[in-house]
Amino acid sequence: MRPYLRVANVFEDRIDTSDLKEMDFTGVFERFKLHPGDVLLNEGQTPELLGRPAIYRGVPDEVAFTNSLIRFKAGPSVCPEWALLVFRHHMHSGRFKRESRITTNIAHLSATRLKTVEFPVPPMQEQRRIVEILEEHLSHLDAAAGYEAAALKRASSLREDLVRRSITGADVAGRRELPDVADAGTQDGVLAPLPEGWAWRRLGDIADVVGGVTKDSKKQSIPGMVEVPYLRVANVQRGALKLDEVASIWVSPQKAEALKLRVGDVLLNEGGDRDKLARGWVWEEEVPNCIHQNHVFRARLRIDLDPYFLSFTANTLGGRWAERNGKQSVNLASISVSMIRRMPVIVPPKGASAGIVSELRDRLEELDRLDGAVRQSQGRTAGLRRAILAAAFEGKLTGRHTDSEVIEELAQR
Repeated sequence: MRPYLRVANVFEDRIDTSDLKEMDFTGVFERFKLHPGDVLLNEGQTPELLGRPAIYRGVPDEVAFTNSLIRFKAGPSVCPEWALLVFRHHMHSGRFKRESRITTNIAHLSATRLKTVEFPVPPMQEQRRIVEILEEHLSHLDAAAGYEAAALKRASSLREDLVRRSITGADVAGRRELPDVADAGTQDGVLAPLPEGWAWRRLGDIADVVGGVTKDSKKQSIPGMVEVPYLRVANVQRGALKLDEVASIWVSPQKAEALKLRVGDVLLNEGGDRDKLARGWVWEEEVPNCIHQNHVFRARLRIDLDPYFLSFTANTLGGRWAERNGKQSVNLASISVSMIRRMPVIVPPKGASAGIVSELRDRLEELDRLDGAVRQSQGRTAGLRRAILAAAFEGKLTGRHTDSEVIEELAQR
């Protein structure tokens, strides 16, 4: 058994060896053994990250690689650091993407196609000079990218904390009451104490929860059926509805009427990745006469509770609860309609939930603006990275202060 590197270990100019898998390389280990200075490229990735390269520095020893990576072993006329920069340039400029084949949003770059990609080879002294200049420029951008990533992570943490505090009334003055909810044979975990007048309830006690239509190709051509749009799991995101592609289905008029979505219906996902169970959002009749499939639950409230309050609860506290109480098959998690009806939800005093939601959404909009500013900065950083690499391979970097003007001009282009 030997440790090996895979796509998940290779980042741009960095190899993470904290999570190495092992497999049997008996008889082939010498062929796939890595040596210091080997440059590894991702063979399969999203199109923008295809060919993401890093240099193997020899720690730990006796490590191999699998066919999800391509190894480039520099010849005597090329230093590995130069090869790394060439490959970074090809990745950011889209050169690797143009050489790829794409299957289900994953791009693949074969070693055969990689061999056809141009590879400039200036004299060794010039390679080292350019590498030295580039590393200084790129180190500043790497630091900026780190700050940007940290800012987005912090904003995400603030968003989750803000939602959690709002729906549990954490900032409401007064004493707290311990949870008092009937046992339903579920793994509820620790339910938060709530302000006086607030209560924990089971979802099925406050809303009618039903599953949707099951797609059956045999029933699509039966006379008397009607064609209606329907929502799939892909349409129901956490905190949003993605409606750019809404499929249609043939159902009986009775089924179409029974499953027709109404304004204020809360949509909850039944299956998918485990961390996406019970995620969803509120229906505002964006698509007329729309129904939902069996992998999307519909919760129609019977009490005075803002549907967005319920959806925020399901997307935070409910998501963790669904992970504990759902079922897991090989690659798919699911939760039954009978189980989702037992999900604990929070009910503030009558008439209070709408005000809580209004204030929460105002504060979330502030975080969204912060998010937008950081992502705009990320776009600027990515553009500068492409410009710096392009300037290097056009022979325009000198290591002097005039480099910034050249880089800025290329970034604008």
